[in-house]
Amino acid sequence: MKSLFSLQGKTILVTGASSGIGRAIAVLCAQQGATIIMTARNKERLSETLHLLPKGNHHYIITDLTSEIELKELVEQLPVLDGIILNAGMVKLVPVQFIKKDDLDYMFKLTLYSSIILIQQLLKSKKIKSEASICFISSAASQKITIGNSVYSASKGALNSFAKSLALELAPKQIRVNAILPGMIATGILASGVVSEEQLQTHLKNYPLGRFGTPEDVAGLTAYLMADVSKWMTGSLLTIDGGYTLK
Repeated sequence: MKSLFSLQGKTILVTGASSGIGRAIAVLCAQQGATIIMTARNKERLSETLHLLPKGNHHYIITDLTSEIELKELVEQLPVLDGIILNAGMVKLVPVQFIKKDDLDYMFKLTLYSSIILIQQLLKSKKIKSEASICFISSAASQKITIGNSVYSASKGALNSFAKSLALELAPKQIRVNAILPGMIATGILASGVVSEEQLQTHLKNYPLGRFGTPEDVAGLTAYLMADVSKWMTGSLLTIDGGYTLK
């Protein structure tokens, strides 16, 4: 009997697959039978992800998603896709009075502009199959705002609106579009020094389930959205945050 969550025969693009959530998504979707095409800037870390996947015709393409030229080159190399998972992003905490225009531009280029341009180019090139699934990895920070997170929250909020609009536009082609809104995920970002250990422990008290999420938590929901079992779901913003936004 075929599993409800089988991705056998599907070809799926995962952006930001070199670590964290993107890596976990690539691994799980490959385990469910998908052929995975990964993209990010770091060749070494993409290679590490590739070696974690089960045997198959998986491969990666080095791309700086903030470069429109490289985005077009990426699309030229891609086959027709059954699934697209747009995960690339970054976190930068800064009070509004200290926001620098370069940081603002880069955040929106990576989080929002690159996703819009990539989807646009894929549509123009007819590289998204009918009944395909598109998934944006957004953030619960777009719904629950904290001090110092204004630029990140704004970029993810814009991404949510774009995802819902795109879902409406692509519905006649039976192409589904959804977004996942994770809370704090225990990835390399937590070890990068962006926030202190004391700040993390204080923030953890806001999570009723008593822990931060893992990349695998998000990967499971993403695999569901890629599978045919979710083919009547589109335009949804799906929160996965251990109860964070309940408080």
